[in-house]
Amino acid sequence: MKNRNLLMIPGPIEFDPAVLSAMGAPTTSHLAPNFVEAFGQALERTRQIFQCPDGQPFVLAGTGTLGMDAACANLVEPGDRALVVNTGYFGDRIGVILERYGAQVTHVKAAPGGHPGLDEVETALKAGGYKVMTVTHVDTSTGVLADLAGLAALGQRYGALVVADGVCSVAGEDLRMSEWGVDVAFTASQKAVGVPPGLALLVAGPRALAAFKARKTPAGSYYADWGNWLPVMEAYEARKTAYFGTPAVNLVFALNVSLGQILQEGLQARFARHARISRAVKAGIAALGMGQVPLSDAIAAHTMTAPRFPAGVNGADLLPQVSQAGVTLAGGLHAAIKNEYFRIGHMGAVSLGDALATIGAIETALAACGYAFQPGAGLAAAQKAYLA
Repeated sequence: MKNRNLLMIPGPIEFDPAVLSAMGAPTTSHLAPNFVEAFGQALERTRQIFQCPDGQPFVLAGTGTLGMDAACANLVEPGDRALVVNTGYFGDRIGVILERYGAQVTHVKAAPGGHPGLDEVETALKAGGYKVMTVTHVDTSTGVLADLAGLAALGQRYGALVVADGVCSVAGEDLRMSEWGVDVAFTASQKAVGVPPGLALLVAGPRALAAFKARKTPAGSYYADWGNWLPVMEAYEARKTAYFGTPAVNLVFALNVSLGQILQEGLQARFARHARISRAVKAGIAALGMGQVPLSDAIAAHTMTAPRFPAGVNGADLLPQVSQAGVTLAGGLHAAIKNEYFRIGHMGAVSLGDALATIGAIETALAACGYAFQPGAGLAAAQKAYLA
């Protein structure tokens, strides 16, 4: 009998056995030749994953919030103006961090499940003087997918550095940093990148690095200061060593394995797989009479789904029943609607089998809660959507 549930939350996710094997290997020195080669490869591959051939990758021991903190600390000085395109919990968070570093922050918000229109964002940008504009590509609290390409074009037009929170998108959603004009993007290892928690991945484009080098004051964070990490990243990519802080050795080995798998699959094929599985999950949810937090399919993420509880069912009853059926899901996160929905992650090494097992567990849980539906309807709809 299997002694663990299938983990289908929006991170951490299920990890490939080869990645876990790298995690479990004996730890070597961070100066050992095999680690230097692995770290150098991982940095090169990070640049490819972010689709930013002229960018500078940083791989740091920490969480996605460290990536967010590093972007803000290195780009913002006291008195700078920042515009946050806010689609949920993590838009709120980056606003708080920007303010911590002395920025004057303006939020352009939408109701939960929506996102601000390009016209609203342009109106705000026209006010002028914004050094930075931040966009949450996929807000994990709502499952809303932003029009990053359109927003980045606006940011470039009005002279703002474009910062993309790609924590729930990189390696699962198409994010073309160089082509779209995104100046900084960051993610965390435990999401679609497919590595256990503990690494923040960030890529800074040429405009962002130039802005950093033109600072009049030191970065507000010592640990996140690009000036401390840049010589380290440059050295390892050149297959040399340099020291500021000890790298997370086993996580970096695992990262290099996972990035190699991603590139072997091919980015476009990977994005297409995520979209196909997402369609299956969302079709299954809809067939069971549940809506979603995103207000339309066009703005719904492909890395996760945020279903609303059906009438007469609540999270305190449903989610433990789903767990008893063998799948772990996440509750709501957005404060305004926290008790109205739950969250399913389907990213990284996720398969159709994982998606179907999840829909099946939800059907079992709904039945246990006394909810009336046609048994198998969700599974049939998911399979039909996947095969279409």
